[in-house]
Amino acid sequence: MRVFMSIAAAVMTLLVAGAAVAAGPKVKVETSKGAFVIELYPDKAPISVKNFLEYVDSKFYDGTIFHRVIKGFMVQGGGFTPDMKQKDTRPPIKLEAGNGLSNTKGMVAMARTMVQDSATAQFFVNHVDNARLDNYGGGYAVFGKVVEGMEVVEAIANVRTGQKNGMGDVPEETVTIKSVRKL
Repeated sequence: MRVFMSIAAAVMTLLVAGAAVAAGPKVKVETSKGAFVIELYPDKAPISVKNFLEYVDSKFYDGTIFHRVIKGFMVQGGGFTPDMKQKDTRPPIKLEAGNGLSNTKGMVAMARTMVQDSATAQFFVNHVDNARLDNYGGGYAVFGKVVEGMEVVEAIANVRTGQKNGMGDVPEETVTIKSVRKL
């Protein structure tokens, strides 16, 4: 009986420790529409999370905007200033698609060009389930999830958009990322 209790206690300890490890770091994204919190998944997307947190730590995102908003698809930001100037970034990272996470509503992924290993600073929040992005052109790497404030993402997704500086789907009312900070 004592051996069984010791094994049960050991299993419970591992389960609790595993749960603590599984919960990733969180960041708060403060925008002109309100704030939302993203939980990051370094166990599934270590390169993307490390990259994102380096931008967070350097305060890179402060004063950038959500420059591409498509209701019923996603909201994208983190690379342009309000005057639509693209910020200089660090070198691109390796694509981490196929990591077991899916581009479903509320999940956060790295934005990239059609080149698979081209993600830098820009990220997007899926406004709806977009599982087709998991494999499209090699996939888009999910690295986090909005765990608080999805109503803010909804508010961003509902802004009117148009053309600006040759780009489409740009909010007519600037949606600024005031800050992104670790919690």
